[in-house]
Amino acid sequence: MSVPPSIAPITAPMSKPTDPVNADWWRGAVIYQVYPRSFQDHNGDGIGDLVGITERIDYIADLGVDAIWLSPFFTSPMKDFGYDVSNYRDVDPIFGTLGDFDRLLEKAHSRGLKVIIDQVISHSSDKHPWFQESRQSRTNPKHDWYVWADPKPDGTPPNNWLSIFGGSAWTWDSRRMQYYLHNFLASQPDINFHNEEVQDELLSAMRFWLERGVDGFRLDTVNFYFCSLGLEDNPVVKPEDFNASTAPAVNPYNFQEHLYDKSRPENLAFLKRIRALLDEYPGTTSVGEIGDSQHQLELMAEYTSGGDKLHMAYTFDYLGGAFSPGHFKKSIDLNESEAPNGWICLAFSNHDVVRHVSRWMSHGDRDAFGRLAARLILTMRGSVCLYQGEELGLTEAELSFDDLVDPYGIEFWPEFKGRDGCRTPMVWQSQRHLGGFTTAPKAWLPVPSDHLGKAVDIEEQSNSSMLHHYRAWLHFRREHAVLQKGTIATLDAPEGVLMFTRTLGDERWLLIHNMSDTAVNVPLPAGLAVSPVEAPSTVTEIAHGQVALPAFGSFVGRVG
Repeated sequence: MSVPPSIAPITAPMSKPTDPVNADWWRGAVIYQVYPRSFQDHNGDGIGDLVGITERIDYIADLGVDAIWLSPFFTSPMKDFGYDVSNYRDVDPIFGTLGDFDRLLEKAHSRGLKVIIDQVISHSSDKHPWFQESRQSRTNPKHDWYVWADPKPDGTPPNNWLSIFGGSAWTWDSRRMQYYLHNFLASQPDINFHNEEVQDELLSAMRFWLERGVDGFRLDTVNFYFCSLGLEDNPVVKPEDFNASTAPAVNPYNFQEHLYDKSRPENLAFLKRIRALLDEYPGTTSVGEIGDSQHQLELMAEYTSGGDKLHMAYTFDYLGGAFSPGHFKKSIDLNESEAPNGWICLAFSNHDVVRHVSRWMSHGDRDAFGRLAARLILTMRGSVCLYQGEELGLTEAELSFDDLVDPYGIEFWPEFKGRDGCRTPMVWQSQRHLGGFTTAPKAWLPVPSDHLGKAVDIEEQSNSSMLHHYRAWLHFRREHAVLQKGTIATLDAPEGVLMFTRTLGDERWLLIHNMSDTAVNVPLPAGLAVSPVEAPSTVTEIAHGQVALPAFGSFVGRVG
């Protein structure tokens, strides 16, 4: 594959779509997540970059999505692959330059796509100048920009808080003779949000990107901003409260109830400051990642209700848990009862979890399952995040220990294989070197051979491919506002079946999804007059008051 020439520069950093501002565009929108390291390599170094993404903007736009979410591309030593930022206002050289970002933004906006970028502000890299200064002494101007604490009299850490990446959340610093807090790697020190000067500086960095024309932010670990000033020990999780489906027992972090190291009430005031900033830029939005298996719905309700904090948030209900009507119905009902005024962002896969085709369908007809998963997520209430390669039906890559680069996977191998399996490069051309991702001899992660059969150029050729199924459903969803913004109510259904209605104004639809691998006859709800809707790849026949659904089949009907 030849490397395309650079794209012509633009003159102004401010870039906005040409259509009139729709401040509510995010509600029900579909957002395509791009993991820059693995999307498209332009310069042949084996790592994806911003110019490569720009070259593929037309592909993303043609899917029928509304926006792109770019995972971190900021200056970083890459200990956690960009989630350890050392400069919040610049692009890491491996991804390109600020000019490359401006050109990407311009191209996306010209195709009607919004652009959301990650903000990783609960912590920084230990190479960030702020931390380099903070660790020099207890009296320097930035001495309290991070969370520092004295040891216990015996020299041990201040409390029992644990790092998600293993071990204590505290690391000793001999210069200050104190411990610093890190919820993740020791090279990712936690920022002290109790200091309003720090808040001001972080908001200023966010304004920098808003001025360049971004359409909003995905806020990483949004409930980790504050810890308790009292540094109290976390209590032990009660056995009856432990949820192994969302909190794997392999990690001792999940043995604690995280009352004091995250999800603190002080967070709400800072989220209001973020919203006030965004409100200065009409049409921008925010989506927060809530990492709290015990209180995620409660937090989503708090963080997204009232119109003065986050616009939307996503939880891990569908990034873990069982693929069963029971789990989905319970999650939908809880969301509607606990957060009726909030707004959820749905996701089945992302850069941190096993791809859902592998996670939920370890064997059997993965193709039929993948099509159902697309119909399911695109008919539920909420905005939607689709992860790159999801539209191709990509499975989790099977990697050897020697292939791993993810520190989380290396720490917990082999019981937990980490996040590399979902981060392998996109496959564009089945017959090209490394799937057309790069011209380098080797990519930063292997390109699985079994992914090549699902490359874009192959799926483009078949109207019955997974790619065309996603495109058809994305365009169908866009044509029907009831699927984007309507309310949702679950109904009782036979075993293996999820049934719900979506309602917007006078329009009411009935959705029936067979989540099992066996055919089932589903009686229509009593008292409802239902007529089939011509939706892509769905059953359209009603006989004797019931619908015959094949394995992983769906029915869409209009009520009334």
